Amino acid sequence: MFFIALDFRYICNVKKMQKLNEMGAWTTGNTSTQLPQTDQPDKEPAFLTLCDLTSPIFKHQTNVKRNKTVAQIDDEQLLAMLKSATDRDRGYRLLMDKYGSKLYWHIRRIVVAHEDAEDAMQETAINVFSSIDKFEQKSSLGTWLYRIATNEALRVLRRRTGFFQSIDSLGDTLVEKLEDEAGIDADATAVLFQKALLQLPTQQRLAFNLRYYDEMPYEEIAKITGKNVNTLKTNYHFAVSKIKNYLKENSL
Repeated sequence: MFFIALDFRYICNVKKMQKLNEMGAWTTGNTSTQLPQTDQPDKEPAFLTLCDLTSPIFKHQTNVKRNKTVAQIDDEQLLAMLKSATDRDRGYRLLMDKYGSKLYWHIRRIVVAHEDAEDAMQETAINVFSSIDKFEQKSSLGTWLYRIATNEALRVLRRRTGFFQSIDSLGDTLVEKLEDEAGIDADATAVLFQKALLQLPTQQRLAFNLRYYDEMPYEEIAKITGKNVNTLKTNYHFAVSKIKNYLKENSL
């Protein structure tokens, strides 16, 4: 089962940087406030590279060296193992190695709180386990996993809303969770950046997160969210503009 017990306070402690790097999981960046050109939303975003280990929800390293066994197994092989009665358990372990951290942090960026992310992650695992035989390969395995994880994360947010209340209204609640999770040692600029993200409408935040953090093309994001590419580009464009304005208005 996808269960990743990552202590947020541990991750936010810069003194643990070396240990995390030895684990081959995360990296740091250079502090910068450069923003992308908002009239070119489909370019590779070079948004706000902060000291990632002090960011409440930091950017995943894309060039991490993975276990050779996992690196050598492509999604087709993984899928065959997952649908095999004899190899299924090993297939799930390898699936966890390949996608577990990515899915956890994708969920975490949506729900903010570690406990909520754990709940959504476990529901994602249950859905994957129960639905894998029905997977028709109309998208890649990774895209399918992200779609399930996204839906479970949004389900967590919906449970936080009252009658006739939209999840877009949860911004202030999520900011409070962010502040609780970050603690007093968190980098103030990084927290400000995350607060800017939490001011966005949900669909804009999703488009931005998947484009910036997960570095996905719009075509793949469309399959995950069910939105068309033009809508996603517009959402990303507005997200960048709003974040830029928020940072200017609330600069430290």
